[in-house]
Amino acid sequence: MTSTVELPIWLFVLILLFAIVTAASHLLFPSVRWFFRRRMERVVAKVNDRLERPIEPFKLAQRHDMIQRLIYQPDVTKAVAEHAAQEGIPDAVAFEEAKRYAREIVPSFSATMYFGVAIRIARFLSRAFYRVRLTHVDEAALKDIPQDSTVVFVMNHKSNMDYVLVTYLAAQRSALSYAVGEWGRVWPLSRLIRGMGAYFIRRRSRNDLYRKVLAAYVRLATEAGVTQAIFPEGRLSLDGAPQDPKLGLLKYITDSYEPEGRDVVFVPVAINYDRVLEDRILLEAKARGGKGFRARISVIVGFFFKQLLFRLRGKVHRFGNATVRFGQPVSLRGFAHAVEGDVAKPLGVELMRRINAVVPILPVPLLAKVLEGAEEPMTRAQISETFEGLLAGLPENRAQFMRAAPQEVLESALQTLLGRRVLQESDGTFFVDPKQSDIVGFYANSIRHLLK
Repeated sequence: MTSTVELPIWLFVLILLFAIVTAASHLLFPSVRWFFRRRMERVVAKVNDRLERPIEPFKLAQRHDMIQRLIYQPDVTKAVAEHAAQEGIPDAVAFEEAKRYAREIVPSFSATMYFGVAIRIARFLSRAFYRVRLTHVDEAALKDIPQDSTVVFVMNHKSNMDYVLVTYLAAQRSALSYAVGEWGRVWPLSRLIRGMGAYFIRRRSRNDLYRKVLAAYVRLATEAGVTQAIFPEGRLSLDGAPQDPKLGLLKYITDSYEPEGRDVVFVPVAINYDRVLEDRILLEAKARGGKGFRARISVIVGFFFKQLLFRLRGKVHRFGNATVRFGQPVSLRGFAHAVEGDVAKPLGVELMRRINAVVPILPVPLLAKVLEGAEEPMTRAQISETFEGLLAGLPENRAQFMRAAPQEVLESALQTLLGRRVLQESDGTFFVDPKQSDIVGFYANSIRHLLK
């Protein structure tokens, strides 16, 4: 027992490392995890005190536990067996495929990341680029939504700034869970997005097993009361005009809805901008038949940093107004009771109708509507007369930007288009650069349906 044992140094170091790891895993790591868990609980409790809709326990579950729960859902395990039989592969292989999909979808929400980092970044970017406004059609109706309902914000999709803008403006209501497309699956952006509670989706996937896993996650989140934000149009508008709804996520929600269970309340949200950051990229994609965007993440990040650098040097003005307007909520319980058969399609049509009805009318889109119909150059007086005529024909609550006199609003819109060289001035008259006419149509399209 007391005899000396000689060991090579490398073996002694290896044994020592194993001993340290074992001791840490049994003593240190649990304490560290407990410390951070307690810290997170204090952050969540503090945040919940000021939110209209507190963060749901579902969002705070351990990601590993959520993945395990998801892949062992009865409909997922059945889909695994069907996929294995269809593809002629072992069940274990199909199960690992489902597990990979679950890892891809399930977020890793962090209250510190969302409220300590993401909200501040969203507030900074929103205010740096735009004059931001939030308006309501019926604010009382939003406040009267029952606390035990699942709230789903349903938005038109104008720009990737939509995520930033709505995250900032909804910061006092709840932590939103977004469905994010493939563009966000780029490191390190993907880590930030997951930490904000967003989940990734493959918009064009035809894999039945993948769709079953995604549907199961949406069902669990909805049943748990997670506040969500979805874009029923599916992708950015290539021409600035409203699009028809895609029924993917809406159908997942309606198919799993139980009338005796938790109600789902959809809140229409309409967004509009005086400048969409990706407008030229979107128009180029439209010219190619809508077959993708030629904008790498490095280009997008570079654009943001360049604009911020200009901002710090005082060499750039804001891009105009960015306005978000909340419409009249729709209760799924009440809507489903009044509709026979499949609810998803008529619900999608109704939600898009409500969104389009409350799209904010902003200076640049209104000026674009004036300019696109001009066959010859217009004087400032002619533009002003037509601009004010359109304003006069609007309902009192539609001109959301009218904090200043009409002439000041018009001048701001003129300077925006002149600064972008969309509009040219010569001898006291204004005309659209023929090479930029598609830009004018892009912005006019956003409000065209409201001015008929």
